[in-house]
Amino acid sequence: MNLALAPETLARWQFGITTVYHFLFVPLTISLAALTAGIQTAWVRTGKEKYLRATKFWGKLFLINIAMGVVTGIVQEFQFGMNWSDYSRFVGDIFGAPLAFEALIAFFFESTFIGLWIFGWDKLPKRIHLACIWMVSIGTILSAYFILAANSWMQHPVGYRINKERGRAELTDFWHVLTQNTALTQFFHTITAAFLVGGAFMVGISAFHLARKKHIPIMRTSLRLGLITLIIAGLGTAISGDLLGKVMFKQQPMKMAAAEALWDGEAPAPFSVFAYGDVEKGHNTVAIEIPGLLSFLANDDFSSYVPGINDVNKAEQEKFGPGDYRPNIPVAYWGFRWMIGFGMTSLGVGVIGLWLTRKKFMLAPGMRTGEDEVPNLVLFKRKALSPRLGRWYWIVALWTMAFPLIANSWGWIFTEMGRQPWVVYGVLRTRDAVSPGTSQGEVLTSMIVFTALYAILAVVEVKLLVKYVKAGPPELTEDDLNPPTKIGGDSRDPDRPMAFSY
Repeated sequence: MNLALAPETLARWQFGITTVYHFLFVPLTISLAALTAGIQTAWVRTGKEKYLRATKFWGKLFLINIAMGVVTGIVQEFQFGMNWSDYSRFVGDIFGAPLAFEALIAFFFESTFIGLWIFGWDKLPKRIHLACIWMVSIGTILSAYFILAANSWMQHPVGYRINKERGRAELTDFWHVLTQNTALTQFFHTITAAFLVGGAFMVGISAFHLARKKHIPIMRTSLRLGLITLIIAGLGTAISGDLLGKVMFKQQPMKMAAAEALWDGEAPAPFSVFAYGDVEKGHNTVAIEIPGLLSFLANDDFSSYVPGINDVNKAEQEKFGPGDYRPNIPVAYWGFRWMIGFGMTSLGVGVIGLWLTRKKFMLAPGMRTGEDEVPNLVLFKRKALSPRLGRWYWIVALWTMAFPLIANSWGWIFTEMGRQPWVVYGVLRTRDAVSPGTSQGEVLTSMIVFTALYAILAVVEVKLLVKYVKAGPPELTEDDLNPPTKIGGDSRDPDRPMAFSY
C-alpha cells in the first residue's frame, strides 16, 4: 500500500488538521476570558462607562470564540475511538483520568458560570456577576492544565505500570502524572503563549478602530492593555520556553537535536541559525551557527556536550530494537524556528507600540493627546512618526493578530511531530496505536468531511468576528448603567426576562 495513503498516515493527517484548527480557538479563549474579567473588574471598581462598554465588546468576541472552540473540540474526543482505538485500549486507564477531571471540574466551571455571566447582567449584583466571569477564566485555565497533563504523559510517561496479562498500561500514581516537571513547564509555556495571542488580538482590533478614529477612549485603553499583555506574555513565553527546552533536552534528546539539525554530538554545541542538509546521509551541507549557544540552552554551560541525531538514533536502536527513530527533520527544524520567530516578533511589536504610545509625562506638551483623541505615535520626546509611518504601524499592529496564532500552531506541530515515531514516548509507537479495523477509504472519507466542515466553520467564525469587530462597542442601556443590587433584579418587575444587554 502507498504509505502516503496508509490508514496510519491518513489518521495522523486527520488528527493533525482537526487538532491544529481547534487550537486556534483555545489560546484566545483562555486569554480573552481573563482579559475580559480584568476589564470588568476595572468597571466595578471605578464605575467608568468606557470599561463597561469595553467589557461588553471583548466579552462578545470571547463568546463567539469559545462557542466555536467547544464545537471543534468535541471532534477530538471522537477521534480516539474512531482512528486510535488501540491507543485508547492500551493507555485509556491513564490518558482518560486527566481528561475526566477536565470534564468534571474545569468544563463544569466554564459551562455553569458562563451561563450565569451571559444571562445575569440585569439579574445579579455587580460583584457576583463579576465573580462569574472570573470563575469562567479559572475554568479555562484548569481545563488547559488537565489536558496538558495528559499530553505531557505522552511526552514523558510516569506513574504507570504495564499489565502484561491484560496487555495495557495502568495508572499507579495520578498525582505524579499531574505534577511532573513536563506538565508544569509545558503548562507555563502554553498559558503564556495563550496570553500572547490574546494581547495581539486586542492590539490588532484596537489599532483597526484607532486608525479609523472610531471608539477612541475605549480603544486607547484596550490598546494599552493589549500592548502590556504582549510584553509580559512574550517575556513569559521566552522564559518558559527556555525551561521547557531544558526539560526536553533531558527527556527527548532526539526532538531537540532535530530542532537544531545537530547530526553528531558536539561539545560545545552550536545553535543553528540556518541549515540545509541531506537527511538520508545525515549531515548538513550549509550551516550558519552561533558557537556554544546550544550547549548553554541545553545545560546552562557553554562548553557542555549535546548529543546529535545520529547518536540518539543509535542509542534508541540499542534500547528499543532495529528501526529509524528520527522524526521529520525539516518539519522539526523549521517548525521550531517559525514558532520562535513569530512569537518574538509579537513581543517586538508590543515593545515598540508601548514606547510609541507612552504616557504623557514622557512627552513634550505638543505631543500629548486627550482621552478622546487618537494617540500620537511618538518616537522621541518631541518627534512623532510621519503620517505614512504611522499608518504602517497601525497596519503592522493589525496583522500582529496572526503572528502568535502561527507561532502556537507551529509549536504544537513541532511538539507532536518531534516525538515521532512514538505516540507515547518509549512505550507505544504511532503505527501500533491506530484502529486495526479502519480502512483507508473510511479514514480518507472522514478526513475530507471534517476538513470541509471546518472550512465552513472558519468562514462562519471570521464573518461573525468581522461583523462585531466593525460594529464596535455597544451603546449602554439604563439597565447597564444601573444594575441590580440584589439577586433577582428589580422586585417591582419580577417577570422581566433576563437579557444579555447586547
